[in-house]
Amino acid sequence: MKFDYTVTTEKSFDVAIQSAQEAIATAGMRVLHIHDVHQTLSEKWYERGPLKIIEFCNAKLAYEALNADMNISLWLPCRLSVYVKDGKTVVSAIRPAFLSQFFPNTELNEKFEWLDATIRNIVDNTAK
Repeated sequence: MKFDYTVTTEKSFDVAIQSAQEAIATAGMRVLHIHDVHQTLSEKWYERGPLKIIEFCNAKLAYEALNADMNISLWLPCRLSVYVKDGKTVVSAIRPAFLSQFFPNTELNEKFEWLDATIRNIVDNTAK
């Protein structure tokens, strides 16, 4: 299994950002912050194409995961990257399904699988 789930979309960068926010809300999650990496790097005189990282969370799942193992906090919140590569908008996220390898004693495998499917759905809905 690949650690990421990445798709290319015909949507413009700005439309994909808006679609991502809508898909996250539809999935019952909340956008916490959007990092404008292009702007941050430009302020330091490093130029690159558009890139935003959207941090989002499901509070109930985060609470349960943190109660199981505080080291899961290293993986929180969930993140979705939207960027432009070769003139195309790309949407990408880390797949939580592989977290059970790092946290085998937490009994969260089903929740990691659910979150993995939910995030793949968010990426797909952002791109379509």
